[in-house]
Parts: sequence; structure tokens; C-alpha cells
Amino acid sequence: MAVDMSMRVLIVDDYKTMLNIIRNLLVQLGFHNISEAPDGATALTKLREHNFGLVISDWNMEPMTGLQLLKEVRADSRLKALPFIMITAESKTENVVAARAAGVNNYVLKPFTAATLKQKIVAVMGDF
Repeated sequence: MAVDMSMRVLIVDDYKTMLNIIRNLLVQLGFHNISEAPDGATALTKLREHNFGLVISDWNMEPMTGLQLLKEVRADSRLKALPFIMITAESKTENVVAARAAGVNNYVLKPFTAATLKQKIVAVMGDF
């Protein structure tokens, strides 16, 4: 299965710098249809208004965390199959377990490279 490089990707992070870093890495990998959300609530609205092929979300955000966003996505019948990759600076086992239990497709630890991000996307969606 090959990844559709024209699909819309939503990146969610409350730090503009991190949004820019992730966007730049995705562009390096060949993605160009990239949308951003500064928090989980905004992301959820965008996800319900548009079709996305992938969500890449930070874990630590306010007022809705990445984990809460993931749970909302998985609870929505229209969104529940959407590939979801969580990004975090924390490598706590309980966080990984909680994200897996909530239905995350993959997990990326900060800091990371374009190669690491590609590896995580390939593991979820297939090669590109």
C-alpha cells in the first residue's frame, strides 16, 4: 500500500515553533497538503469539517491534550479509523500504554528527524 502524498495532514501542537518544524519535515518527505491546529479543540473542529488522511498531534497541550483529542477521534464514527501519530517529549511507559489503549497508531519521541517521522508514517500507512 502506498501513501497518497496529496492527502491532507493535520498537525496539532500548541507551540508554533513545533508546528513549523513538523511542517518542514513533512514537506521534506513530500507532503504539501498540511493544515495546522494550535490545540485539540480546534483540531477536532477541523477534523469534523474536512477530510484528513493523517493526524500528527502533540501530547501536552491545553485545554485539550493530545490523548483527549485521540479519544474524541476514536469515539467519532466518521473519524475513528483515521491514522493518528502522537508526538511527545515524555517517554514514560504509562503514557505509551495510555496512548496505545486509546488507539494511537504510532508514537514519536522528541527530538526526532525526518527519517524517524517517515519511519513512523510508513509503519502506519505504508511506504512512500
